[in-house]
Amino acid sequence: MKDNFKFLTELMKLRLSHIMTFRLGFFGPFFIDTSYFLVQLFAFEAIYGHVDKIRGWGHGEILVFVGTFSLINALNMTIYFFGVISIPEKIQTGELDLYLTKPVNPLLRITFEKINPGSIPLLAFSACIIAYGMKETDMGFSWSNIIKYLFLVFMMTILYYDMELLIRCFAFFVFSVNNLTKIEETAIDLCLKIPGIAFYGIYKFIFYCILPYGIIATLPTQALIGALSVKGLFFGAAIVCIFTFFALSFWSYGVHRYESASS
Repeated sequence: MKDNFKFLTELMKLRLSHIMTFRLGFFGPFFIDTSYFLVQLFAFEAIYGHVDKIRGWGHGEILVFVGTFSLINALNMTIYFFGVISIPEKIQTGELDLYLTKPVNPLLRITFEKINPGSIPLLAFSACIIAYGMKETDMGFSWSNIIKYLFLVFMMTILYYDMELLIRCFAFFVFSVNNLTKIEETAIDLCLKIPGIAFYGIYKFIFYCILPYGIIATLPTQALIGALSVKGLFFGAAIVCIFTFFALSFWSYGVHRYESASS
């Protein structure tokens, strides 16, 4: 664990040094991500600005939901997104060989080698949206709810990673994962616009258990506004544990089946 921590520290220093060599590589993503964030915010205001209630959620709760999804996505973009999405290319070109032959966990290195500091300001923007949403709800802050919220944000960030890793691991067995990533993008876009509480029946089963993007922002939001039961908290934790197990197992299986593209 100590060696991994030292390795990650050095990896991040090298990444930051490389980014700051080309300043546009740092400030470019910041302006792009900020613009995308504002477009999303305006879109949500257009959709939900004149909606009174969605299954008990008013304008304030929707803002908390939007801010939470944006917060988790910003963590994703900052920490591991650009590393994970490179997995299919590394498999197809044989570059993965360079990672498998090093005395460091290859998945650990791939995950954290392309951190993106340019997305960090989005964390602050998202926090502002969440705070404004809480003000709109006229609800007092409960430390218990805040702790549960932060715990679920952490867990849902892991779940986001698990889903990205699972889809990209199919590159071990198929030539292209483009169609799978299109499904991913469509599901994320849908669950970013529609809170999980709006799903029911087969749709709730799909977006809570099969493609669990529907819980990524919904469960933390419910925790913060005090609407999440103990059963819901354990359900969220269980889903994360299950998908983490599947993702890591699928990665390990893929690595064992991997045949170097350079061989």
